[in-house]
Amino acid sequence: MRLAVLICIFLHLVQVIQAAPTTNTTNTTTTNDSLEAPSFTTRTLWTIVSSSVLTLFACIYSAIHPNIPSPKDSPYRISRRRLGIMIMALIAPELIASWAMRQWISARSITRQFKESGYFSVRREREERAPAEAPEQCENRLLLAVLAQGVLSVLVFLWHFLCALARPVKRSVEAYFSEKYEENAWTQTHSSFLLMGGFMLYVDGEPYLTLLPGQILKLIRNDCIDVPTLTERQIHDRSKGNAISKGLVILQVAWFVTQLITRAIYHLETTQLEVGTLAFAVLNFLTYAAWWNKPLDVQCPHPVHWKSTDSRPADHDVDVPQRNQSSPWGIWSPVLNPISELLSGWSFVPQKLRVPTFFGNVTEDSGAWLVLLSGLLMATIFGGIHCMGWFFAFPTYQEQALWRMSAVAITCTPYLIFLHGCLTAIPCIPNAVRDAMSASYVMLYVAARAILLVLMFTTLRNLPPDAYQVVSWTSYVPHL
Repeated sequence: MRLAVLICIFLHLVQVIQAAPTTNTTNTTTTNDSLEAPSFTTRTLWTIVSSSVLTLFACIYSAIHPNIPSPKDSPYRISRRRLGIMIMALIAPELIASWAMRQWISARSITRQFKESGYFSVRREREERAPAEAPEQCENRLLLAVLAQGVLSVLVFLWHFLCALARPVKRSVEAYFSEKYEENAWTQTHSSFLLMGGFMLYVDGEPYLTLLPGQILKLIRNDCIDVPTLTERQIHDRSKGNAISKGLVILQVAWFVTQLITRAIYHLETTQLEVGTLAFAVLNFLTYAAWWNKPLDVQCPHPVHWKSTDSRPADHDVDVPQRNQSSPWGIWSPVLNPISELLSGWSFVPQKLRVPTFFGNVTEDSGAWLVLLSGLLMATIFGGIHCMGWFFAFPTYQEQALWRMSAVAITCTPYLIFLHGCLTAIPCIPNAVRDAMSASYVMLYVAARAILLVLMFTTLRNLPPDAYQVVSWTSYVPHL
């Protein structure tokens, strides 16, 4: 980590030296206009591409927190699954943000459920009495804000995320400086670790089943397993990321957004690549906030051993249900199954030694509606940012028309899918027609996203002169 920080500082200093504006001392004026006007410097095409690609990489790789793989998964299978998640994040980043939000909502519900069970100690009694820590009131206010205030719900949601980001800092300070700190307290980090498949049931020394929230409480209640004694500090020790590594990614994304804002203020031309990257950056903030307590790249679950000698796991109905239903998408299953799993949280292929790739486990109706409405709102934000390039300069009129149509398609298609889901309750529509409509909506969205990704790079061949100018002070902000 120290080496990574030193490399970032070195790259920042190199960019500052290269981007330092040159001044002409022979002809200087001291008029008011020259004092108020900002100083500009030039940038190259490589600078535009490299800054955008680095930010895009941070959004689709560093921000992804995958679930724990199976003990029997090979490194090739783990890498292939990670690549699939990255491709999904590149095609539909709003679905990844919805997945992160679903896990955040589920973690809050699980934390409340486990604390109320009485098997796990509570970190602080004053936290139960504090109004800001009452999860039911927070969720109700959050749900009402989304339903009643529309766009203003984004601000409410961000406020709750900021509160969630502040709680780990407060708890870490208490953990180090308070003698009353209880190691067996169940926290939001434990719930996130549980949702990613962090507790594995071992029977006779062999991995048997990845435990879900309801299964852990049921087996503890039946005295089949002991209460897990994994502490929050031990969970963070398994994580491959910390506040510094996450802060570097957020700093890069924040710098990218800042320099685009300055370009809009001073009416400098912005490229289509930067607009597309901006859309990823906005959703990246929400994804990172939702997964702040979720460990990164944990490879091994925590073992929970079966201690009952009078019964077996099958006697307590904790095995994975055998689903005979196959995927209805046919040859399109590799493409449509992950999207269906992201939308519904339901997997066509049950797993025993790991949770599904996009597992979320929202069981409450209020939480499901909150995820749905928030997903539609994020899809609107993502598509609306692409619509900002409506009047940008394009090399040809055909490329401008393709950009406009694709931007409108990715903005409206999620609402068509939502309306299609409402129409599934009508019995007169055959199942084949419903499946065909669903597949057509998804393929329309994928095609529009592919067109936008291609245009983001092909339009760089003929940029206006203003696109190569940049406000000089943005070069002094630390970034990669």
